[in-house]
Amino acid sequence: MRKVGILGGTFDPPHLGHLVIANEVFHDFNLDEIWFMPNQEPPHKKKTSATRDADRVNLLKLAINGHPNFKIEYIELQRSGPSYTYETMKILKEMHHDKQFYFIIGADMIEYLPKWKNIDQLVEMVQFIGVNRPSYRNESNYPILYANVPNMEISSSLIRNRIQEKKTIRFLVPDSVRNYIKEKNLYES
Repeated sequence: MRKVGILGGTFDPPHLGHLVIANEVFHDFNLDEIWFMPNQEPPHKKKTSATRDADRVNLLKLAINGHPNFKIEYIELQRSGPSYTYETMKILKEMHHDKQFYFIIGADMIEYLPKWKNIDQLVEMVQFIGVNRPSYRNESNYPILYANVPNMEISSSLIRNRIQEKKTIRFLVPDSVRNYIKEKNLYES
């Protein structure tokens, strides 16, 4: 059975923190692939940007280019309404009987797990892998494997804010992502 890590998020834009997390989990748990899953409408936060889904996907393609085991899973972009992990994973499990899924979450989401829709059924479907994040605790009553990744205080909102403030984002995102953002004038207003 192939082992697939799922890293969900808005990826608005994707940054080096996302890539470091994916790479560390991929190697630490001997996974076969990591699927980056951009969500449509995260239920736990309001949409933060007017960036088109097509731009987010293009940015993600640029970010993971060159890593043969990193893929994009489009399922949540193809559905409307809130992106509940339980519903998404139920569909993915039905589509991919030959895969064991590992759902990667940051410590901020570990604290939020008790509020996830159908969490008790979800932990039966997937193995959660938690990653450390500054200012959050890695503690839960749910069965979670833990990956120790380098602490990087990079976030998509930090990058968007820096762009609006006309500050550099070099070394926070891959150069290809930075060039695309500049070419398309993303996040400037």
